[in-house]
Amino acid sequence: MSQYSLPLCVAVSLALLLPGGTTAQEASQTTVAAQPPVPYASVNELNGILAQVKQTAQNMQADLEKMRIDRWKTDSSTKRQTQANVDSIQRNLKSALPDLLPQLSNSPEDLAVSFKLYRNLDALYDVFGSVVEAAGAFGSKDEFQSLSNDMSGLENARRGFGERMQRLASAKEDELGRLRTQIKTMQAVPPPPPKKIVVDDTEPPKKPPAKKKSKPATAPPASTPPSN
Repeated sequence: MSQYSLPLCVAVSLALLLPGGTTAQEASQTTVAAQPPVPYASVNELNGILAQVKQTAQNMQADLEKMRIDRWKTDSSTKRQTQANVDSIQRNLKSALPDLLPQLSNSPEDLAVSFKLYRNLDALYDVFGSVVEAAGAFGSKDEFQSLSNDMSGLENARRGFGERMQRLASAKEDELGRLRTQIKTMQAVPPPPPKKIVVDDTEPPKKPPAKKKSKPATAPPASTPPSN
């Protein structure tokens, strides 16, 4: 099994860490600030490891197909068990492993996918190791030599990927720690006091302007009748 003890990284929802008065915009700004680039998790580094995994998987498939377990000088039970292990490895190399590689290529820093691939490589390493041991004990010299070379390639790929995942997990924990520190700082700052609206009611109310009295209409002078 794995010789690396990986730190446990849990994806914590930002909503559970935010204080009650923190707005969504402030949370978004905090998240962006807490995500510095990770130099060792570069795409070039990952592509190099995945290329090694692909090449090793191809070599394993080709060498497993050349095996003649039925000619081994051992009991039938050992032959059946070894053949079952070979069939299991071939199914993994043709289905499970090819499904995981593009997932990680699309998300180079995804810890969940990284851990799935590492567990798969770890399982392949254990089962393939038993096949190599059986080939060394009961198979031909050529079978054992080719499978031993494949075992070395698988071990190198597994170790390199495990070390990368170890560093990536540590970086994610550091990133989460920085985010928590920023949120605690935000919680420690008291919110600004609410604005007060002062109403000055000491000034007497203004009197409404007096209405102008309308002057009575002046009657026109009476007309004088003409004299004869």
